[in-house]
Amino acid sequence: MAQPLIKKDDDRDDEAEYSPFLGIEKGAVLQEARVFNDPQLDPRRCSQVITKLLYLLNQGENFTKIEATEVFFAVTKLFQSRDIGLRRMVYLIIKELSPSADEVIIVTSSLMKDMNSKTDMYRANAIRVLCRITDGTLLTQIERYLKQAIVDKNPVVASAALVSGLHLLQTNPEIVKRWSNEVQEAVQSRAALVQFHALALLHQIRQNDRLAVSKLVTSLTRGTVRSPLAQCLLIRYTSQVIRESATSTQTGDRPFYDFLEGCLRHKAEMVIFEAAKAITELHGVTSRELTPAITVLQLFLSSSKPVLRFAAVRTLNKVAMSHPMAVTNCNIDMESLISDQNRSIATLAITTLLKTGNESSVDRLMKQITNFMSDIADEFKIVVVEAIKSLCLKFPLKYRSLMNFLSNILREEGGFDYKKAIVDSIVILIRDIPDAKESGLLHLCEFIEDCEFTYLSTQILHFLGIEGPKTSDPSKYIRYIYNRVHLENATVRASAVSTLARFGVTVESLKPRIFVLLRRCLFDNDDEVRDRATLYLKTLGADGTVAETEKDATDFLFGSLDVPLINLETSLKNYEPSEEPFDIDSVPKEIKSQPLAEKKAPGKKPAGLGAPPSGPTATVDAYEKLLSSIPEFANFGKLFKSSAPVELTEAETEYAVNVVKHIFDSHVVFQYNCTNTIPEQLLENVFVVVDASDAEEFSEVISRPLRSLPYDSPGQTFVAFEKPEGVSAVGKFSNMLRFIVKEVDPSTGEAEEDGVEDEYQLEDLEVVSADYMLKVGVSNFKNAWDSLGPDCERVDEYGLGPRESLAEAVGAVINLLGMQPCEGTEAVASNSRSHTCLLSGVYIGNVKVLVRLSFGIDSSREVAMKLAVRSDDEVVSDAIHEIVASG
Repeated sequence: MAQPLIKKDDDRDDEAEYSPFLGIEKGAVLQEARVFNDPQLDPRRCSQVITKLLYLLNQGENFTKIEATEVFFAVTKLFQSRDIGLRRMVYLIIKELSPSADEVIIVTSSLMKDMNSKTDMYRANAIRVLCRITDGTLLTQIERYLKQAIVDKNPVVASAALVSGLHLLQTNPEIVKRWSNEVQEAVQSRAALVQFHALALLHQIRQNDRLAVSKLVTSLTRGTVRSPLAQCLLIRYTSQVIRESATSTQTGDRPFYDFLEGCLRHKAEMVIFEAAKAITELHGVTSRELTPAITVLQLFLSSSKPVLRFAAVRTLNKVAMSHPMAVTNCNIDMESLISDQNRSIATLAITTLLKTGNESSVDRLMKQITNFMSDIADEFKIVVVEAIKSLCLKFPLKYRSLMNFLSNILREEGGFDYKKAIVDSIVILIRDIPDAKESGLLHLCEFIEDCEFTYLSTQILHFLGIEGPKTSDPSKYIRYIYNRVHLENATVRASAVSTLARFGVTVESLKPRIFVLLRRCLFDNDDEVRDRATLYLKTLGADGTVAETEKDATDFLFGSLDVPLINLETSLKNYEPSEEPFDIDSVPKEIKSQPLAEKKAPGKKPAGLGAPPSGPTATVDAYEKLLSSIPEFANFGKLFKSSAPVELTEAETEYAVNVVKHIFDSHVVFQYNCTNTIPEQLLENVFVVVDASDAEEFSEVISRPLRSLPYDSPGQTFVAFEKPEGVSAVGKFSNMLRFIVKEVDPSTGEAEEDGVEDEYQLEDLEVVSADYMLKVGVSNFKNAWDSLGPDCERVDEYGLGPRESLAEAVGAVINLLGMQPCEGTEAVASNSRSHTCLLSGVYIGNVKVLVRLSFGIDSSREVAMKLAVRSDDEVVSDAIHEIVASG
C-alpha cells in the first residue's frame, strides 16, 4: 500500500538532482555578476546571472549590505541595453534587492523614463518597480503618471498601475484613496484583468465604509461586470454585504439573493461555482434557497474536469453536515465518483454519502468502500473512519456490518493515527450501542494480539478492564489479557496486570484464577510489573490477610484520580521523606494555565514572585508557601484556589500592576504584584486602597503594605476581605495605588531623604462566580456521572438569546462557570445546529460537580440550552443554576 507513495517520493528526489541551480554558491555568482560591467554586454549571459541571483534571494540567502550595494550598482548599468528580455530581468532584480533610500535615486530617473516610454512592456514593469521601491515623497511626484496609467488603453499598463495601488494602499493609503475616480472608470473597462484588479482596489479603498461597499455592490450587481474573475470577486463582496445586513426582510427574501441565483446561469464555470458556494454558506440558508445551488453542483459532479468535480463534491460535503436531506438527490452521481482516479474526490464522495445515506444503503456502501480503502493514504482513511462512526451512531441497528468493517481494516497495514482513529471509533460505538459491546471487545482483543503500538495496547487494556467485567462471560477475555504479560514490553505488561486486577475485584468467581496469574507476575524482570502485582494481591487479600472491603478495592481500582496527574507528580517530587506520611489532600487540584505573571512587557521581570515558576503546580505551591509565611493569613484555613494574574495597568506604563485572587472558604485575598519601571524613582510604603462599595458581601479585614519598591524589582502588597463562609459572593472593586516617591541619584543610586506622596489609578477588579470553581477533569465522564447518581441532580432550560454562532454560546457558558471541558466537547462543528458539552470541576467546599449542557440554535440565531447538574450536594447543584440564571 505504501509502495506507490515511496515511489513517488523517489521520483521527486531524482528530478531534484537535475535542477539547474544545484550546487550554486553565492560567492561564485557574485564573481559572475562582473559581466554586468563588460563594455560589450551579453544579454543572454547577464539574464542567466540575474536568474541565479534571484534564486539565491528567494532561497533566503543573506546578502551583506556591501554585496547588495555592489550588485545593485552593477545592475543599473544594464539599463543601457535595449534587449527587452534583459530589461525585464533588471526590473525583477531591483524589486528583490529593495535598495535603500539613497540608492533608489540612482535608478529613479531611468525608471521614470521607462514609465513614459513608447514600449508598453517597459511602462508596465517600470510602474511596478517604482511603486515597490519608492517612498511617500517620490510617490507624490509620480502620482499624476500613475493616475494616467490606471485609465491607459493598454490593459497591461492599467493592470500594473492597479496592482501597484493595492500594494501602496498598505503603506500610503491617503495617496491611493485620491485615485477613486480613475479606479471607478477602470471598473468599466472591457479588459477582464483590468476590471478584476480595479474592483479589488476599489473595494480595498472603501472596505471600512460599510455603506460605500453596499452601494458599490448595488451598482455592480445590475450587470456591468463582464470579467469572470471580477464577477467572482463581486459575488464574495455580495456575500459579505448579506452577512452584515439584516438576515431577511418581512417577506423572507434576502437582499441580493436574486443576483447570486442569477450567477448560477453564467457562462463561466468559475462564476457558477462561486455563486453556488456563496449560497450554501449563507447564514440560516433554507432548503428552498439551497435547491438551485445543489442542482448546479450536481451537474459539476459529472464534469470531465477533475477540478470541477473536486470543488463540487467538497462543497456538497460541507452542506451535508448541516442539510443532509438537501444533498440526497446527488447520491447517485456521487456513488459513481467512488471509483474516481483522483483519490481526494473519491474520499469526499464516500464521506458525503455516509452522511446522507439512508439505512437501506449502508450495506451497499460498505461493499464499495472495502475495495476503495486499499488505494488511499492514511489521512483519507481517517476521514472515512470518522464518517463511518457517525453513520453507526445514526443507524445503531446496522452496527454489525459497520463494526465488522472497522475490525477488518484494523487488521490491515496502517500508521498510528489511522489505527488510533479506528480504535477510538470502536470504543465510542461500544459505549453508545449496548448491543455492540461483546463483538466490539472481541475485535479489540484480537487486535492487541498483534498490535505494534504500545499506546493503543494500553488504551485497549484499560478499556477492557472497565467494560469486560460487565459482559455476560468475562472469563473469555482473560486469555487475551494474560498473553500480554508474556509477549509484550514492560509498559503493556504493567497495564495488563492492572486489567487483571480489575477483573478480580469485580467478578468474584474469577478471583482465585486472577490470584494465580498475579502471583506469576511477581517474578517479572520489570520492577513496575512486580510492584503492581504485589499491590493488587495485597489489595485483593490474596496473601491470607484481611482484604480491603469491596468498596475500598473498587474505589482504588476504578475510581478516578481527584487531582491532576502533573500536580501529583510535582508534589511527590517536592516531598521530603520524614516521619509524616505524604498527604494526598495537600496536592493542589486546580489546573493552572499561566504562571504568576505571564503577561509582561518585553524585557521586564515578571511582577510576581521573582522569576516565573516552571509549571502550573509550582505556581500553586509558590502561592501556598507565600501566603502561609504571612502571619495575618495563617488562620484563614486551606487555600482553595488562586486565579491567573489579572492586569490592572496598560503595557509600558510607569508602574506595572497585576493582581492574583486567592480564594479561601470565608476570605478572599488580593495579591497585588507591583513593578516600578522608572529608574530614577524609589517607591516606599506602597499599598492599594480598595473601594468595595459595589461588593456588599465583602468587608476588608487586612491591608499589608509593601515597605519599598526599587526600580525593576517586583514586590507584593496584599488586601484581605472577609465573606460569608462557603458562599460564592461576587462584586466589583475599584483600586488606587498609593505610595511615597523618592528621587534616586543616577550616579550613586542613593535615594533622597524626603519623598512626596502620590497615587496611581488602577483598573477595576471583579470577583466572579468562576473564581469559586476549580478546573478538575475526569477521565471517564459517563462513569463519573453515574457514580454521583440522580439524588442531587438539578435540570432546567434557559434561553441564551441571539448569538453569532453555537460555538460562541458554548464558550460563554464555559467561561461563566469556570469548569473543565471533558472529552473534547468544547469544540463545536461549524454550521452545527445542536451540541452537547460536558464539564467537570470542584466547587468551593471541595464539592465535586459535573455538568451536561445541551445547546440548540434556530434559524433566527436564538440559542436554547438545557442544563443538567450533578454534585455531592444539592445546594451546590442549585447554586450552579443560579449562576447561569443570573449570568
